[in-house]
Amino acid sequence: MRHESDHAARSGPGEPPATGSPTVVRSRSAGGVATITLDSPGNANALSSALVGQLRAAIAGALADAAVRVLVLTGAGRAFCSGADLTEARTSPGRSAGLLAGVIEALWESGKPVVCRVNGAARAGGMGLVAACDIAVAPRRATFAFSEVRIGVAPAVISVPCLRRIAPRAAAELFLTGEVFDADRAAAIGLISRAVPDGDLDAVTGGYVAALLRAAPGAIAATKAILREGAGGTVADGLRRMSELSGSLFAGEEAREGMLAFAERRDPAWVAGPPQAAARPRDGRGHGSR
Repeated sequence: MRHESDHAARSGPGEPPATGSPTVVRSRSAGGVATITLDSPGNANALSSALVGQLRAAIAGALADAAVRVLVLTGAGRAFCSGADLTEARTSPGRSAGLLAGVIEALWESGKPVVCRVNGAARAGGMGLVAACDIAVAPRRATFAFSEVRIGVAPAVISVPCLRRIAPRAAAELFLTGEVFDADRAAAIGLISRAVPDGDLDAVTGGYVAALLRAAPGAIAATKAILREGAGGTVADGLRRMSELSGSLFAGEEAREGMLAFAERRDPAWVAGPPQAAARPRDGRGHGSR
């Protein structure tokens, strides 16, 4: 059955009340995908406490919805996100920092994959949102900057995800200078996955989403946990733990269904839509690895 909804995000527990606040984040769910849009183009989707609170609520709603398999984060208008709402920051310093930390943590720790459709310029706090997503695609016209130092602050909260994505030399250069750089540089240093021609943004984003929907949800969650863990600890310890994980996954229901579907040359049960014959390697060998 097709699951589809289109609604404005509202603040959740512990966040500023939504009463009287304009709707600045919208969420639409269809076909297993929740598209969350920063919708305050008048101030380039600045991170006001209202926007961050609504964004946190939208992410929580998508993660709690069993019908949602993939999240897509994007912005309305020409900019993706301009960073902190400086008008609000002048009167309420630090008001949204804690909320932003919660949003970044929710994106990073999500068991569901998150694709960032970077529709335009990203600055400061917006860079943290980009870095917190699993996959990020931007058009070549998009520009980026860690602009905090130029207004007398530091890229503090966003350094947590950004330093896990960006090469150290590039991070030092760009954090310290606040210089603007283009999408090709953003891809080269690891901030985004791909820089694409402007007209290809939707097609490339859609391609990633389609690929993610073909993957088993539990396998995605396990793979995300592996990626979060990184290469810490000794090689021997890592091999021991990963051997245990591999054994448990191969013994699981998803693996049984996936291997049966492969043998029967059909899509596994988690792939939506009418049954299709699955592509099979010419040598007949499988895709699994230990």
